Amino acid sequence: MKLNKKWLLMLMLILLLGVLAACSGETTSETPEEDPGGATEEDPAEEEDPATGEPQMGGTVTGAMDTAPGGIFNPIFYKDSYESNITSFVFEGLVSQDEDLQFIPSLASDWEFNEDQTELTFTLEEGVQWQDGEPFTADDVVFTYKTLASPGYVEAGGVRTDYVVRLLGYEEFSSGATDEFQGVVAEDDYTVTFKFAEPNVTALKDAAFSIIPEHVFADIPIADIPSAGPTLNPGEVIGTGPFKFTEMIEGEQYILEKNPDYWKAEPYLDSIIWRVVDQAVIIGLLETGEIDFVADPNGFQAADYETVAALDNVEIIEQPDFGYQLMGMMQNHMTEEDAASGTINPDNWVPNEKLADQSVRQAIAYAINRQGIIDGLLYGRGEVINAPIATQFWAYDGENPNQYPFDPDLAKEMLDEAGYVDTDGDGFRENADGEEWVLNLDYPTGNQLRERSAPIIEQMLEDVGININLRQPMEFAAYADELTGTNTDWDLYLLGWALGSGDPDPSGLWKSTAAYNYSRWNNPEADQLLEDALTPPDAFDQEYRTQVYSDWQVMYQEELPALILYAQNSLWAYNDRLQGVKAMPASMYYDPHLWYVTE
Repeated sequence: MKLNKKWLLMLMLILLLGVLAACSGETTSETPEEDPGGATEEDPAEEEDPATGEPQMGGTVTGAMDTAPGGIFNPIFYKDSYESNITSFVFEGLVSQDEDLQFIPSLASDWEFNEDQTELTFTLEEGVQWQDGEPFTADDVVFTYKTLASPGYVEAGGVRTDYVVRLLGYEEFSSGATDEFQGVVAEDDYTVTFKFAEPNVTALKDAAFSIIPEHVFADIPIADIPSAGPTLNPGEVIGTGPFKFTEMIEGEQYILEKNPDYWKAEPYLDSIIWRVVDQAVIIGLLETGEIDFVADPNGFQAADYETVAALDNVEIIEQPDFGYQLMGMMQNHMTEEDAASGTINPDNWVPNEKLADQSVRQAIAYAINRQGIIDGLLYGRGEVINAPIATQFWAYDGENPNQYPFDPDLAKEMLDEAGYVDTDGDGFRENADGEEWVLNLDYPTGNQLRERSAPIIEQMLEDVGININLRQPMEFAAYADELTGTNTDWDLYLLGWALGSGDPDPSGLWKSTAAYNYSRWNNPEADQLLEDALTPPDAFDQEYRTQVYSDWQVMYQEELPALILYAQNSLWAYNDRLQGVKAMPASMYYDPHLWYVTE
């Protein structure tokens, strides 16, 4: 397909300005799943002479991220992956994953299912201490999951209920109908059992959530945890991980110091410093050695790939990203009352009449040249995907869902047939009732590629006669707050999702009751398919799950709560003075206690 002249002119202008950037945006940052992280049982070697090139104790490395963390450093409440850049080094889960996405031990040394797969019992590592010296026990595991399941968690801003909804007695406990929490039980200090209402095909994924300390949070009401010192303040944030969060200059610099009593082994590095810097200067800082690595969530710019590859002192990691970028289409809005109270009740939602017609949403999809965006802004380092499931998963269906190739003529034809025509000659279409039809398009700052994509998407949609009001971008923290609830005039929005690597189940993002279902897509049939894919005994058959998820992906692409724009390649880089780096499919931050520097 030929790109139209307006698109070419705009793309040439962007190229001349040199502002192309690699995307992912808040991809990891908006991650709805907790990436388990973790490590193997390998112990670091003893300190050696630097001349040998063997691991040695000491040193500091500096990482770069292009947006400041929002400020919530608590796994159960954090909102963006810039915050996750801190928590990933501080907190751990019972299990981790290897390069094949198989679950491996972390805080738990072993586990066993009962015969009907309704119970999962973990044996915990003994001798693990929290970073303040208190012992880690099964009670901490119970407390973490009890908090996720408690009444008031969602109202306080919690969005990670997908880890607990399958636990025994969840509905009764979360609604306040009972005070008894049956889902996770401490058998003794080092044995904990997860009990599920039904045989659970995602049990290990559900049990992979990062654990928080009971002794720190037990006396803090759930409503106050997001604003409590141990959630916000360096020195008060306590985990079991290899590094402590000790200092910050908010919005500029965040310092992690090694936990010398880390249960696997004392980390080699003394500290890790995070600097918040503009994407445009990251490559220069890598070249001069002022920063040592750039990875999650945005990596470095695709436009700079050849420049980075030519740097003798820098190593590149390129692999498919575990997420995607999207343009959401608001099908419904929450009421102001529900938004204020944090209530997610699809029965109360108000239809967004501007995007209520499915054929209009489909026409919008045909009007977007997604491959053109990849070629122009990502320099080809990405791919168009047509389903909201990571391509690395067996469940991804790249064939059956509607592909929506770029076809502006078809988009115009569909809009005409739907009654959206230009009746007053101003170049923009009115709605089927002959009234002005303007779609608001919102996007956050911080990710330069997404910022540059927004006016290009605006132009593409206006080329088929859709009047787009491209609104001023907001800082991501404010953007996320509005997107969560107070968005009654939103129509289109740009966002990136990082996906958890534990299981392809997309319920946490797209089920009608999911907190992250920002488009407020409400389709009981689609919800039922998501439930079927997790309902035993059939769900233990991967072929069955594959077919159910295929059916769901076809439905998703027909109804289009969002157009998946693309999945980019992750482009991470690190100075070769930093050794011990082992990238996993979803993150570079694996076994950081084994990182060391050679000078």
